[in-house]
Amino acid sequence: MNRITRFLARPVGLAIAAVALLLGPSACSPAARVGVTNDFDHAVNFRAFKTWSWYPQQPRDVEGGPAKGYESFLDKRMRASVAAEMTAKGLTEVTTAPDIYVAYSARVEDKQQVSPYYNGLGYPYGYGYGYYGRGYSPVTQYKAGTVVIDIIDARRKELAWRGTGQAQVNQNTIDEAETHRIVNGILSTYPPQDTNARR
Repeated sequence: MNRITRFLARPVGLAIAAVALLLGPSACSPAARVGVTNDFDHAVNFRAFKTWSWYPQQPRDVEGGPAKGYESFLDKRMRASVAAEMTAKGLTEVTTAPDIYVAYSARVEDKQQVSPYYNGLGYPYGYGYGYYGRGYSPVTQYKAGTVVIDIIDARRKELAWRGTGQAQVNQNTIDEAETHRIVNGILSTYPPQDTNARR
């Protein structure tokens, strides 16, 4: 019996192998799911909002586009993705007197993830010898794209809703497919479905 066969013969080894097979493709894929959170003003009647426009003082994006007098690639992607999602929700983009303003921020950061099988002793759970005890690195380096989308009540000039999405990306910017995926994930939670929100 070789080391791998002996490892897989143990119950813990079988469990780890099964979880790796289930999670492996999705954990390593750049198309992994988007982590989304949101918060909102529970007193706002979101269903009354029918029109929207970009916030007039939109901060410059991470590539500096609007501040330099032109749109960066990321800014174009963000604006196209948000506009498509708002249209799909039945909201109309207007140039004057909107019900809501939309603003966003986006960034890419280097992140680290510690393996869930790491027990702090230099090897995965249970065994400190054999095949899995050599050359095992418990920390994975990756890039995370984070997007924040704000919806401002234009009449009250107050933040009404904020959605945040984060996903693993392939490079130092967020490409077109990744932008659409993150924006779609964030705006899938808008308008908020809350029993305390006004109808």
